[in-house]
Amino acid sequence: MIAQTIQLALAPVFVLVAMGNILNLLSSRLGRVVDRARALQDRHMATEGRDHDEVVQEIRMIDRRISLITRAIRLMVISGLLVGGTVAVLFLEELIDWKLQRVAAATFLAAIGLLMWALVLFLRETQIAAQQLRIPRMYLELEREL
Repeated sequence: MIAQTIQLALAPVFVLVAMGNILNLLSSRLGRVVDRARALQDRHMATEGRDHDEVVQEIRMIDRRISLITRAIRLMVISGLLVGGTVAVLFLEELIDWKLQRVAAATFLAAIGLLMWALVLFLRETQIAAQQLRIPRMYLELEREL
């Protein structure tokens, strides 16, 4: 019976591996965004007028991105804890011979729900990043044929 439980617990463990990779990606993005925020804070006091307004606008977008990424990380970590809880419940069910399938299903569904929510936040953050990186049309010189 324990072999069956181990086989049953493998699917959630694979989800944990995928979540670890996503967390690595999110933390890398957070590091880059924080570095950009620090650079903008240095420019904040050194600019005036229109340049200053552009710096403030970018700082606001950076602040929003930091918020989204940290919320996504938080959700991923909680989701990972729930996946780990699912595995623990599966083993407890086997060891103490209680019917805990509904508990295992509930923890796993909650974990998947949080994972999906975190991915939606990640999607939103990437959309904001793409908006920030749009090249102004004047630099494209579309009226010229090259």
